[in-house]
Amino acid sequence: MGRELNRVQRLSAKKEIMQVLLSLRELLAQRSIECYLTGGFVRDALMGRATGDVDLVVQAKALELAPELARALAGRYVPLDEVNEIARVVLRGERKPHLDFSTMRGSIEEDLAQRDFTINAIAINLREIEDPGAPFIDPFGGQQDLEAGVVRAISEAAFRHDPLRLLRALRLGAEFGFSIDGETKTQIQRHHQLITYVASERVRDELCRLLAAPKASQWLRLLDKLGLLLAILPELSVTKGAEQPKEHFWDVFEHSIETVAAIEFVLRIEGSAHCNEEILAFVPWSPALEEHFDEEVASSHSRKALLKLAALLHDLAKPKTRSIDEKGRMRFFGHAKEGASIAAGILERLRFSTRERDMVQKMVEQHLRPGQMSGEELPSHRAIYRYFRDTDEVGIDTIFLNLADHLATRGPKLNLEEWRQHAQRLAYALEERLREESVVSPPKLIDGHDLIDIFGMRPGPKIGELLEAVREAQASGEIATREEALSFAQKHLSLEKQS
Repeated sequence: MGRELNRVQRLSAKKEIMQVLLSLRELLAQRSIECYLTGGFVRDALMGRATGDVDLVVQAKALELAPELARALAGRYVPLDEVNEIARVVLRGERKPHLDFSTMRGSIEEDLAQRDFTINAIAINLREIEDPGAPFIDPFGGQQDLEAGVVRAISEAAFRHDPLRLLRALRLGAEFGFSIDGETKTQIQRHHQLITYVASERVRDELCRLLAAPKASQWLRLLDKLGLLLAILPELSVTKGAEQPKEHFWDVFEHSIETVAAIEFVLRIEGSAHCNEEILAFVPWSPALEEHFDEEVASSHSRKALLKLAALLHDLAKPKTRSIDEKGRMRFFGHAKEGASIAAGILERLRFSTRERDMVQKMVEQHLRPGQMSGEELPSHRAIYRYFRDTDEVGIDTIFLNLADHLATRGPKLNLEEWRQHAQRLAYALEERLREESVVSPPKLIDGHDLIDIFGMRPGPKIGELLEAVREAQASGEIATREEALSFAQKHLSLEKQS
C-alpha cells in the first residue's frame, strides 16, 4: 500500500520559514538570479514532517552570493564546502532556519541528476512557492518513491562521488521506516569498502542517527549483510561465530545485535522486535527516565543512541579473553575491562567527544556490575552508593544495559521467575537512586580540614580514602551526624594504627 503524501501542489512550510523564503525571493529577483528549493527541505515538506534547514540551489556562485544575502537578511555567512561551492546563511532567532546554498551544476535537471537519492532530487522554483498549481521538478520519480516508501539511488555513480551515501541510504530508511531498493542494495554491497575513505566525523554522525532510529537492530543486520558494519567496526569481526557458554542462546555477534534489540524493548521504543508485556512489566519506567535517555550528549547524539552503541560493543573482548577452567566451563575473565579499552579506541577513531567516549567506555566496563550489587536479596544502601559512585553519570544507563544483556543472553529460553527477581533487584536500586539522592551524593558531614585540624592528619591520599569511607558509612545509614562521622573517623584511624 502506498504512503499518503501531502498532495497539494505547493510546499507546506511554517509561517516563519515562508516569510524568510518570500524575502529571499525578492532579493534574488532584484539580482535576476534563478533559485530552486530542493533536497531534504522539499522531501520533508512533502512528507508533512517538520522542516529545519532549507536547501537551495542557485544559478550563481554560492560562495559569492551567500555573504551578500547574509547582510541583506541580517544573518551570518558560513562557508561549508569551498570545493563543491556550498555556503550557509545563519539567521537570527530561534525559529529561523539555516539557508544552505549550492551552486547549480548545469540546468536544474542536470543538477538533480548529481544528487544521491530520488527522494532528495525533487525541486520547485522559488518564484512559484505561492502558486498552488506550480509543478514539482521531479525527473527521477522521487514523489513516487516517497509514496511507496523506498530509498533509491539515482545512479551507482552517486556512491563513488560521495561514499558516505552508502551509510546514509540505510540511515534514511531507518529514520523514515522506508525500504531500500533492491538494485540500490546491490550497489551498496558492491562498493561497501569505500566507506573506509570517508571522514570519521561524517560516519559517526550517520551511524548515531541510525542508532537513534526505531528498529536500529534490524538496520544493523542489514548493514552487516551489505558489508558496511564490519567496514565501519572491523573489531566486531572476531565476535562472529564466537562460542558462548550453554546459558547463552546466541554466539557473541548475534548476542550483541540482540542486546541492541533488547535495549529498544526496555526503553519502550516503538516498533521494538520484542513485544512481551509480561516481561516488560518488571522493567521500571517513568517520564523522568524517558527524558534521561532523550538527553542530547554532544553533536545531537542522544543517550539512547550511545546506549545502543554500548550494547553493540559490550562483549567485544570475549573472544580475546575466552578460557576453559579445570571443570570444563567457559570463562571470559576481564572481558568487560578489556572490552572497555577496545570500545574507547573505536570511539576515538570515530572522533566522538571525550564525554561520549568516557560514557560508552564506562558502560562497557561496568555492564556486569548491576547484577553484582546483591545476591538473592535486595541491594544494600552501601552497595547502591558504591555502584552509582563508580558508574558516575551512566549509572542509570548501565542498569538498562544489564537488563538488555540478560534478555539477550537467555533469548527464547528466558526463565520468567529468574528475570522477575533480577529486574526487581535492579528496579529497587534505581528507585532508591531516584527517590533518595542522598544515597548517591550524601550531604557532607566532615571535610579534609576537619581531619587535619582535629586528628592532625597530613594532606595526602589517605584523607580522600578516609572521607570516602565516611561517605559510604553515611550512605548505608551507619552514621547520620557530624559527631558520628568524627567518631567513625577516630575509630578508623585507631584501627589503622593497631594494624
